[in-house]
Amino acid sequence: MAADLSSPTVPADLARPHFIGIGGAGMSGIAKILAQRGARVQGSDARESVTAAALRGLGATVHIGHDAAHLAPDATSVVVSSAIRPDNPELVAAQQHGVPVVHRSDALAALMDACRPLAVAGTHGKTTTTSMLAVGLGALGLDPSYAIGGDLDEPGSNAHNGRGEIFVAEADESDRSFHKYEPEVAIVLNVELDHHANYSSMEEIYESFVTFADRIRPGGVLVVSADHEGARELTRRVRERGRVRVRTYGEAADADVRVLDVTPHGLTSETTVRLEGEELTFAVFVPGKHYALNAVAALVAGSELGVPADELAKALGTYTGVRRRLQLKGEANSVQVIDSYAHHPTEMTADLEAIRGGSGDGRIIVLFQPHLFSRTQELATEMGESLALADASVVLDIYPAREDPIPGVTSELIIDAARAAGADVRHAATSTAGAELAAGMAAPGDLVLTMGAGDVTELGPEILARLPQQ
Repeated sequence: MAADLSSPTVPADLARPHFIGIGGAGMSGIAKILAQRGARVQGSDARESVTAAALRGLGATVHIGHDAAHLAPDATSVVVSSAIRPDNPELVAAQQHGVPVVHRSDALAALMDACRPLAVAGTHGKTTTTSMLAVGLGALGLDPSYAIGGDLDEPGSNAHNGRGEIFVAEADESDRSFHKYEPEVAIVLNVELDHHANYSSMEEIYESFVTFADRIRPGGVLVVSADHEGARELTRRVRERGRVRVRTYGEAADADVRVLDVTPHGLTSETTVRLEGEELTFAVFVPGKHYALNAVAALVAGSELGVPADELAKALGTYTGVRRRLQLKGEANSVQVIDSYAHHPTEMTADLEAIRGGSGDGRIIVLFQPHLFSRTQELATEMGESLALADASVVLDIYPAREDPIPGVTSELIIDAARAAGADVRHAATSTAGAELAAGMAAPGDLVLTMGAGDVTELGPEILARLPQQ
């Protein structure tokens, strides 16, 4: 029987939660759902933002800056992510006053408990695939709840408390928090070594993903790529354990759901799959084969929840993208400016190949901001090789996020690797200098791609403003 979520309950410890870093992509989504369910939400963030304003519109109290005084005396819990440092004054105050501290993954798990959870995992593509499912299921009138690591182009939010029984969520492997979830259906898009501060080897990565697969509910299914080497190894290990049914998808000849063709049409594509012995063709309105394969993963997972595949395939055609995933920011002087969240070499390469396939004869100019010192230390060479796919690049200094600097680890490592691969690449010491350089290099017909997981996303409007001056 379908779950009745018309009046969803809120766990007692989340009735009056205080979120530290409430404006973050993962944190804000949980806060929004709790507010929509009637919780009295409050929190703090480092700076003012559109997200903070949206939360206030839902009735939440949002403080700017971190101060122990922001913690309300009647708070039932303090919600944190792995990015919150132990010396945060609000966290310290909570511990001093005996207020329970809840990790955001535990809060999300509690919200999914009464639903039919569909969790999307993998080193790359989680946000896009989760978003495709949220939009596609919504277009069919199923009104799923969802928590996504990025804002949908339409309806423009990263979270929603739906009245339907399905809850679609990203499952983040970076800090092993996806071990908290118990999905009915789980997707693993790919398995690669990333998040080097938490994983030292591929063996640790495999062990972590196997643990995630083991938490799938009895009778559930793991949907996993048949094309990626790491995903195939995960499939072997999970099938060997015999605890969960596995369904593979992809271009590989042995895939359970075979991708027969992906035909690009500019910045869109048409995808044909063989599913349950029948061929099915549908449109994907975002560029690149990797996004088409994400759509196939969404299609297979949705069908495992009982959604008719032909209906879902059409509904996936209503998906128009996620902010920061090859999002068009505008055009000036016949130059398009597009924003990409790609920060791992695999993602960088996939997005650059997708843009190359749909950009015509113009040059591709990348303004890249490396994300994290630890990632740069391990993958600088691969990042540089990815940038060689562009016609020219500008590299900013490393965005540190939660990390402290590592001696000797700078953007120059990437620049050196890019030049060794034959790339035309330059360094910019400030964001403004980078925007000026990128705009100055662009001619009519070219495309400028801002790329990275940090605040490089904010430079699109600045580049656009400079382009008419050329």
